[in-house]
Amino acid sequence: MKEAASGNLRPVYLVLGEERWFVDRVVAAIREAAAKGGIAGFNEDKFTAGDTPVESVLGAARMLPMMAPRRFVLVRGVDRWEKKDEGDDGEGGDDERGGAGGKRGASKQASPLDALAEYTKAPSPSAVLVLVATKLHGQRRIVTAAKKGDFLVACEPLNRRALPGFITAIAREKGNPISGDVADQLAELAGPELGYVVDAIERLSLYVGPKQPITEDAIAQVVIRVRQSTVWELIDALGRRRLDRALAALADAYDPRDGGLRLLGAVSWSVRQLVKFESALAAGASQAEAAQRAGVAPFKAGEYAQTLRTLPKGALGGWMRTLAETDLALKSSRRPAQAVLETMLIEMCSR
Repeated sequence: MKEAASGNLRPVYLVLGEERWFVDRVVAAIREAAAKGGIAGFNEDKFTAGDTPVESVLGAARMLPMMAPRRFVLVRGVDRWEKKDEGDDGEGGDDERGGAGGKRGASKQASPLDALAEYTKAPSPSAVLVLVATKLHGQRRIVTAAKKGDFLVACEPLNRRALPGFITAIAREKGNPISGDVADQLAELAGPELGYVVDAIERLSLYVGPKQPITEDAIAQVVIRVRQSTVWELIDALGRRRLDRALAALADAYDPRDGGLRLLGAVSWSVRQLVKFESALAAGASQAEAAQRAGVAPFKAGEYAQTLRTLPKGALGGWMRTLAETDLALKSSRRPAQAVLETMLIEMCSR
């Protein structure tokens, strides 16, 4: 991104990873930088691996630009060529262990990935070739060449721990402050795909207005249609083993439009706060200190402590396992989502 902003582009980039939001940002930045000094779209070629022979890609990269300093050549789905290699009965492979063809002997024609790796040894100085793939074997020659030549751009998904910081940074770009605990809540509800997270921040920014903070109430209105206070009523009912109250709270909060996943995320976030609060107390912290470490509002410290006193030892660990099983069931089971959530509440009360 910094290279694109400065206009100091490399002749080849291998953009590799599963996080589509990162990939799209990188490709757009390189494309915009490559187009400077020329007519937009006039020196561009876009291909999809498997639908176009690699010779056409390389021919486009070696073609001289017209009335511009460079050409932009994009190839998406490069990993499709890897799958083709793997389906050639061992022929046409290009990993480092055996060169073109691996151990079973060289094929008559170099594989597409092998041809790309050869091109990177002497790329055209008047073109920017961008190769996009979700996954490639680490021993492919094109991958090792990209690492050695420093033109590999990793676009891997953010882990859960890094997501709140990302949310805080994007919200700051929009001009809206967001506290750490609210960012963590949004990470639980909207993550892990950054495209959905960024879309949620955009909607929240428009909802709260310029320079206004993004709050729990805003998330309840925009991201999930249930207030955190309602979720806490549900948690309190579970802690007191009041299944009737828990089921009533579920009936009020459940929204069939999101299949129960947002509600599950809100409950999971609250349970994790309880786990952090309990851990801090066990380490000798006061209720106020434990609340701060868990991202709990100070005035709620007493409520959290009271809920913990109603729970038997080890109950929170069982709850976390139940929540994980429910998440899997909501995403893979054919049972109605509300029935899955009701089963979750029954199991949590029984614990």
